[in-house]
Amino acid sequence: MTKLHLYRMDMKYVRDLAKVDDNVMSVSPQAGKATRPFVGIIVVNGERQYCVPLSSPKPKHDRMKNGRDFTKVFDPKGRLIAVLNFNNMVPVDQSVAHKVDLRVSPMDDSPTRAFKLLMGNQIDWCNAHRSEIIRKANRLYDIVTTHPEKYRGLTKRCCDFKRLERVLDSRLQN
Repeated sequence: MTKLHLYRMDMKYVRDLAKVDDNVMSVSPQAGKATRPFVGIIVVNGERQYCVPLSSPKPKHDRMKNGRDFTKVFDPKGRLIAVLNFNNMVPVDQSVAHKVDLRVSPMDDSPTRAFKLLMGNQIDWCNAHRSEIIRKANRLYDIVTTHPEKYRGLTKRCCDFKRLERVLDSRLQN
């Protein structure tokens, strides 16, 4: 099985997706999110690639349990360091996803070094759990695209995957 990597999404593409689906994680300057990167791991869903976004942990995540559309990510000491938001995954291809370089350079300042080490721990955890992550992404996609009426609450929280695929397809044709 191939190793997972972290990718940064093209901001214009993410904004285009957000225009057609409110469940896409915002990177809008109007929402004060212009500097928030859209970073995640790419998994294969059928014949498509999807980016499952990683988010910083918030106090509410301490109370939440892993579910069909959400997974907590821990460092080697068991501290919560990120969450995977499967409900916000978006279709991607190589033109909109750019691999994040996690190598620490002597030129990196202290915050950059710390951020790269944090992201290194995040991707290490994801690789240790990659089978579970891929299975969860594929299962959620199947639920939302083939049984939306049966799982209304879950479907409401999720991106409209088919609609977002049309946005990507349109972009690729142009």
